[in-house]
Amino acid sequence: MDNKKYWLWLTMVFGIGSRRIWELMSLYETPDEAYSELRSGSCMVRLGEKERSAVTATDIEAAERVLAECDKMDIRTVGYSSEDYPPQLRHIMNPPAILYYMGDICCLTGTRTVTAVGARKASDYSLRVTERICSELAARGVVIVSGFAVGVDITSHLAAVSQGRPTAAVMGCGVDVDYPRENFRYRDEILEAGGVFISEYPPGTPPHAGNFPKRNRILSALGRATVVFEASEKSGSLITASLAAEQGRDVFCLPPADIFSNAYSGNAALLGEGAVPFFSSADIASVFGYGTVVYEEVRSEAYGILNEEERPLKVHRHRMKAASALETYLAGNAADTVGGDETVPEPKKADIQLEGVQKQIADALAEGALHADMLAQKLGMDSSELMTELTEMEILGAVRALPGKIYEKL
Repeated sequence: MDNKKYWLWLTMVFGIGSRRIWELMSLYETPDEAYSELRSGSCMVRLGEKERSAVTATDIEAAERVLAECDKMDIRTVGYSSEDYPPQLRHIMNPPAILYYMGDICCLTGTRTVTAVGARKASDYSLRVTERICSELAARGVVIVSGFAVGVDITSHLAAVSQGRPTAAVMGCGVDVDYPRENFRYRDEILEAGGVFISEYPPGTPPHAGNFPKRNRILSALGRATVVFEASEKSGSLITASLAAEQGRDVFCLPPADIFSNAYSGNAALLGEGAVPFFSSADIASVFGYGTVVYEEVRSEAYGILNEEERPLKVHRHRMKAASALETYLAGNAADTVGGDETVPEPKKADIQLEGVQKQIADALAEGALHADMLAQKLGMDSSELMTELTEMEILGAVRALPGKIYEKL
């Protein structure tokens, strides 16, 4: 059942990002049930005068009109209970009840994601590091998440695009709003690379200053790790880093180029509080290593996509090969389902069926662990293409990444 109009109605009554929505939803199973109780006047939650007035004045047709307008603008919507709602957001404090987006929101599910943040007026050093690190992460199959601001944000987005990889821009305004103006020209490039623009604010919402701190809880949650490239003492990046830590995410921080510079005072503070310094993209990618909590999180989501029998397989094109291999396994082992349980057990690593390039990679690694560059040379493959295949094979559990870009067969 599509409940998004009721999720939207709740935000229209209580406000975008309001915790009152979740106080209410702690008492009801579905948003349409909450709607019915509120409109009938039998709600168990005590409402303030303004809230009662909003409930009376706002009918469900108002939400339907907003959704219809979104359709006309080719802006899609996803409610909290939707199958396409990013799973990273489901368990955070005060998750967005509804999201508006343009592009492919599925690039955030069952994939490695890293949030990149930093100063708008970043130094050349920080921007150079941002471009290199994010390019290398994207080449390894990581989806870069950032805030589409000038400086570090747009540099990280374009680094992903340069690798032909998707990137997610989390907006503090409507996804249709031309903000910031100097970055608007890059929208088509991001969308063509399979990326997504996402916001909890409806179309036409201007970029009010108060929107961005609230936006940061989404920005930090979507990344399975957060990387701070440059932050001053009062930088908004520190808010994102703090939220990421509260959400149980690893926080990485670029060592200051100058320990006496105010531009890096936020970096120094984060490092002093326990953020992890990084010196290469491999340091950050280590959070996705075989057997880690994040590895299991991504793997579980990937299997969840493939086990959804009620709809067509919805995965981003960069994950199609891995999904196809998993789907082949699951189809061949459907008979193993016990007692009508629709959950198909994960395959034993030895049973994974690889084809084409992935089989060639596995055969090469059967002789022993190899550095990615040596493996690319041995197989005559482009390094970027090889990293994509290795990433998908890691999700399958066919290979394991070791420190220093070394891979071994499992």
